[in-house]
Amino acid sequence: MPRSTRPLTPDDSHEVSDASLVAHVRLACVPGVGARTRKILLDRFGSAEAIFSASPEAVREVGRAGPRLLGPKLIEAIGDPRLADEAVRVIELCRRRSVGILLEGVPREGGYPPLLSRIDDPPPLLFARGELQACDNLAVAIVGARHATAYGLKVAERLAGSLARAGYTVVSGLARGIDAAAHRGAIAAGGRTIAVLGSGVLSIYPPEHVSLAEEVIAHGALLSECPPLAAPSVGAFPQRNRIVSGMCLGTVVVQASERSGALITARLAGEQGREVFAVPGPIDCRMSKGCHELIRDGAKLVGGVDDILEEFGPLFEQAVAPGVEASGRPAERSLEPAEREVLEAIGSGEISIDEVVETTALSAANVLAAASVLEMRRLVRRLPGNRLART
Repeated sequence: MPRSTRPLTPDDSHEVSDASLVAHVRLACVPGVGARTRKILLDRFGSAEAIFSASPEAVREVGRAGPRLLGPKLIEAIGDPRLADEAVRVIELCRRRSVGILLEGVPREGGYPPLLSRIDDPPPLLFARGELQACDNLAVAIVGARHATAYGLKVAERLAGSLARAGYTVVSGLARGIDAAAHRGAIAAGGRTIAVLGSGVLSIYPPEHVSLAEEVIAHGALLSECPPLAAPSVGAFPQRNRIVSGMCLGTVVVQASERSGALITARLAGEQGREVFAVPGPIDCRMSKGCHELIRDGAKLVGGVDDILEEFGPLFEQAVAPGVEASGRPAERSLEPAEREVLEAIGSGEISIDEVVETTALSAANVLAAASVLEMRRLVRRLPGNRLART
């Protein structure tokens, strides 16, 4: 069984040192240090520990040489020794509340998403509630408008459910509208889903999604680069969008106005070399304009889940974690033993239900049930004469 994410603590001495863990958490706790500033500091000093070992003058020199992100107040905050104590308190909080601490560059089962580490500015640290599995490396983001129409909500939920049944993890941002519909669609289909927050994983926003967040935890995980109790902030949401797109093979925009944050996620996905998809809508609907612009600019038009799946055939193997055996197709990775046995019995040609029963020694009822699941996952198709064949 895949291991649940757990707090990465100083007890994990073979993975990361006590000082390194405290330094990474301390950096995450510095007020005003966002993803861009953090990257500049880490590029200059090489590690979180080295940042806090550097003199104030050395830190000021970074501010003079680069973008004007390191003002006097921020430099003072970086050097504040009280933040080291705050980091220790955060680590203890994570221990008590079962919040995982995932460090980029520290490979571990159920750890930092491998695809995310390939973007230009991966977050050096993620806090996680729930369980990450190797199958989550095969993920698709579904994002869109908070004020979505009934049409948009229905499409998002259906696409998420279909992707989940095909073996993909659905990633979104737990926001109102399309995000929530995507999470719910994946959960209803019995699949996996991950929510990336613009607040801490113990500070759910919007507050009416607390119960949805618990459902996401039960079927996947909540992730954030913010400290666990951090309140939502305006600047955190655009930053989290790079995580949503960065940990996925592609991003699907269902509905978006011309200035929607979903378009930022789509742009980031393109810059990260990931696939971008958009769902068309009525030409007189304001929520369709962003999607139509994406399609005009080269995003793939989505008329159904097959338009997404056909793009990922040659891509998904790139996302499989090292040491994890990849099946021929993503949907095969979550099959039950009886379903796998029936699929193997079908082979590469056509076969009758009776022949599958004879080959597998399963009951006819079990074969029919397994065949229905395989058909739903688009692994087999039914043919005339009560016969089956692989798709």
